[in-house]
Amino acid sequence: MVVAVDTASGTLRTVTGSTTVLVATDSDQIHREVEAALDGDHRILRVRTGYDVLHAVKTHQPAAVVLDLQIGNMGGMAACLDLRLEQRAGRIGTQRVVMLLDREADVFLGRRSEADAWLVKPINQLALRHTVNGVLADQPA
Repeated sequence: MVVAVDTASGTLRTVTGSTTVLVATDSDQIHREVEAALDGDHRILRVRTGYDVLHAVKTHQPAAVVLDLQIGNMGGMAACLDLRLEQRAGRIGTQRVVMLLDREADVFLGRRSEADAWLVKPINQLALRHTVNGVLADQPA
């Protein structure tokens, strides 16, 4: 059993998921939507800046990383490329990355950032669950 702090209320709650998913977003709404889609199957950790993604990956070794394209100081694309560079240098293990894009035209950015999969917002919770589980199973979404 894992206990985590509920970010909305500040209360402690039990987390039942067996794998950890790191969510990088500065939007509370996006975080709530991702948590609603994945909670129960996965333990959800959150960082609010792209700069914090690499440290969180090294510390918590998540099974997957969900990156919001628009994050404050270092966007999802830059954070994904940073993970890929660290991965190729052998400093971190293989990362499964899902990018949350703002519009269809951003699919180009998803490809360029070397994300494993991407979804265009608004978030469809069933599609997000399927996509994350697909990248965890090493299947293209």
